[in-house]
Amino acid sequence: MLLFLGNFYSQMKLDISPIVDYKPKLTTQFFDRNGELIANVFDEKNRRYASFDEIPTRLVEALVAVEDTAFFEHDGINIEAIFRAAIKDIQAMALVEGASTITQQLVKNLVLTREKKFVRKLKEVLLAYEVEKVLSKEQIIERYLNEVFFGHGYYGVKTAAAGYFRKPLSALSLKEMAILVGLPKAPSTYDPTRQYELSMSRANAVIGRMRDLGWIDAAQYQQAINEQPKVYNDTLTQNKAPYLIDEALKQLSATIPDIKSGGYKITLTADLRVQKIAENALKDGYNEILKRNKNADENVLNGAAIVSNPLTGEILALVGGVDYAKSSYNRATQSSRQPGSSFKPFVYLVALNQGFSPASKVADVAMAFEGMGDGGKAWKPKNYGGDFAGFITLKDALKKSRNLATISLLVDVGFNSVHSKLDGFGFRNIPPNLSIALGSFGISPMDYSEAYSLFAGMGNIAKPYLISDITAADGSSSHFAPNIREVVPARQAYLIVDMMKAVVNEGTGRRASVPGLEIAGKTGTTNNNIDAWFCGFSPELEVIVWYGNDDNTPMRRVEGGGLTSAPVFSQIVREYKKLYPDTKSTFSVPSGVKSSGGVLYTDISPLPQKAGHDTVEIQENEGLIF
Repeated sequence: MLLFLGNFYSQMKLDISPIVDYKPKLTTQFFDRNGELIANVFDEKNRRYASFDEIPTRLVEALVAVEDTAFFEHDGINIEAIFRAAIKDIQAMALVEGASTITQQLVKNLVLTREKKFVRKLKEVLLAYEVEKVLSKEQIIERYLNEVFFGHGYYGVKTAAAGYFRKPLSALSLKEMAILVGLPKAPSTYDPTRQYELSMSRANAVIGRMRDLGWIDAAQYQQAINEQPKVYNDTLTQNKAPYLIDEALKQLSATIPDIKSGGYKITLTADLRVQKIAENALKDGYNEILKRNKNADENVLNGAAIVSNPLTGEILALVGGVDYAKSSYNRATQSSRQPGSSFKPFVYLVALNQGFSPASKVADVAMAFEGMGDGGKAWKPKNYGGDFAGFITLKDALKKSRNLATISLLVDVGFNSVHSKLDGFGFRNIPPNLSIALGSFGISPMDYSEAYSLFAGMGNIAKPYLISDITAADGSSSHFAPNIREVVPARQAYLIVDMMKAVVNEGTGRRASVPGLEIAGKTGTTNNNIDAWFCGFSPELEVIVWYGNDDNTPMRRVEGGGLTSAPVFSQIVREYKKLYPDTKSTFSVPSGVKSSGGVLYTDISPLPQKAGHDTVEIQENEGLIF
């Protein structure tokens, strides 16, 4: 027999490297800017690693008491227990009783199968012996408590403590520790979320064993027996903002291949409280649309919202749809929708930088552009109400969202001049036609939030970013800072901000107003009411809101930026102000901005001299042909 064992030992490959070089897949955790957990993300196994120093001594005692009382005395194998079990196995002619030490259990979990065969058991014994020659008892305990399954999808004792009790290991009571160490024997049977009484009974047996061994006194025993811990039935991921996490994973996976299994701690720029505000507001706006239109298809209608700090680019909330459970498609980052009239401020900004001022006048008259319409016909753009205003100041034209005046301005400034400047504002693939004045191109809310930061940023564009800090499992970390570039002088940007304040105070965006805050913004409604936007900002907060049908079919004619999206903007900003009452309430006026009779101007955008066209009378039925 000894000869057989010696021969078997010499031929067997004793590979204990998975145990010695233990590198389990670990859960990555995402936190918001205030340190609140947003989600656990993992690949197959939800496991958070606990070093031996993190594991309470009492927990180790409870484990040893119930699983392997002689753990600190043996060399990986309990000879007495093996002989005792062997006699029972021989009598039954099968493996009916185990005698596994904690070391053997670790071997079985990491390098062997669970089949009940004598050869497998022999391998387990020999491998356990080898492990004990290389690793300390503390290292073995650490690996065991991080590897074993504790039921409910929890791997490792740290994960189980947080999942079942929402506590760190250091805060566990003796009863809670006993519940945990009693689980690996039969995780499903003793799962406290489903079998509470059985779990308590098993825990009480552990506590009784500790008393019998003299490791706790009578008072400690009785206190633990009487305790009835609260157990939480949490989901594994605890994902509180799935659209947010999807985008973060998309960004991180490009540079961190093991993002789901590397045990990273990711801090986002987002604020979970603001995220919830934005989610609720977007859903409220969606419900209002359904109330106005009983025939609307609630499975096609959707929306998106992005809340950010326009001065830094930090994304505070990102909502890609009204219900993630119904659709995980992230409309905030993946969709490309026409911005409509919300794009007009960029055309006006180019004009201001070319020497126009808010008081300059443009023609708001009927016009036709030969060969630019469908089928080579003339394109005849119209104002929303079908009327004309004659000559109108730039400020009034933007405030009232006059389509014809904006197109006239584009022609006056020069299409090529405007088109070339848009690239500097961050716009890409803008089509080479005059309809861009009305926002006839596609852009995602995320990209649009970057471009819009130009206004609140007083000429600076802040690139939106979501990842603030990354800490790897080894403790190394990376920090991400704002990416800001200057595009236009602050004084020029402020002229547009002032014009956009008028949009909210007197024009199409009145429903976006927020008491106690200066708000600037612009409505956007595309042809046939396919898209409804409101893009606005206070001195320190920017919010982009969009609604539309996923299949690009029209909404009802009443749905537009002013009625549909502006109230949602207002709701988000009002709730934000309650959270952060000290947020800056008024825009600072940059140096170089001058005023004459309430009209703002700068050295680049001087007040207009009286020009002939200011006094020309244009009859309503007259127009311009190009």
